[in-house]
Amino acid sequence: MASSDNSYQVVQLPSPKAKLGEGPVWDIDTQSLYYVDINTPAVLRYDYGENRTYSAKLAGANFISFIALVAEQPEHFVIGENNRVTLIRWDGRSDEANHVRVLADLGPSQSHVRFNDGKIDPSGRLYAGTMQLDTLGDLFAQKEGQFFRYTNGTMVVQKKNVSISNGLTWDEPFNPLRMYYIDSAALDVKAFDVDANGDLQNETVFYDLRVNGGNPGYVPDGMTSDADGNLYVATWGGSKVMKIDKRSQKLVLEIKIPAEYVTSVAFGGPQMDELFVTTASKDDRPLPAGKLFKVTGLGVKGKRMHKMVM
Repeated sequence: MASSDNSYQVVQLPSPKAKLGEGPVWDIDTQSLYYVDINTPAVLRYDYGENRTYSAKLAGANFISFIALVAEQPEHFVIGENNRVTLIRWDGRSDEANHVRVLADLGPSQSHVRFNDGKIDPSGRLYAGTMQLDTLGDLFAQKEGQFFRYTNGTMVVQKKNVSISNGLTWDEPFNPLRMYYIDSAALDVKAFDVDANGDLQNETVFYDLRVNGGNPGYVPDGMTSDADGNLYVATWGGSKVMKIDKRSQKLVLEIKIPAEYVTSVAFGGPQMDELFVTTASKDDRPLPAGKLFKVTGLGVKGKRMHKMVM
């Protein structure tokens, strides 16, 4: 049974109203939270010290779906842009980010999809997945998406027949490395073993969100894990973040968020003990939908987020 523990506090942070806020990444070096607004599209940076959020556009982008830090290259980021993966430069303050180069392009045969969630693993490898453009029909009825590992300019397929490739996180240190992954339409969290090359094996269902075999009224979205390996799953349509215990594989806490469409989560802050939460303002929901939130008082710490090794 999930706890309704009220010892945590949820604070709305100063931020633009995002159409589809997503992909939060905490950068220890700048004490900032980077995230994206997929549909505006924009890249954003919440400056912890200033308690202020900066936003930038990128010329030519229809969608910016994730943002990743790059090792030893300050002010450089890897993003999901439309159906390609791009290296950009942004100083974190100006209102324009700039293209540096395209790292991988899925090409014309995949023009009906866009990238969605993407993240860097403990070895500095990028994993990212796709989904059909939502203008092309019911996202939950199709399986046009795929899940990839990036290597040397190529997207190596890890999983096919995906509806909405979404949250991912790793259990570390753990040998073999374990990855957790969400395809929103599957209504569960999958676990995989990761081999030395970074390929996924031994797929199992780690946590099933179904209630009596049916849709619970929301779907899993973005995800992160704490230093103990417990999972935190954002719920699209559920107004909450679910904490799932790693050992029991059971729901142990529901963190209520004052926005219906909770999209993703990341630990950060000076002590790595604050949970940042992105949301969406789908169907022009009134504020605070689309705002950035911070949850304190959870009594846990997150893990340092990894940077991409180019």
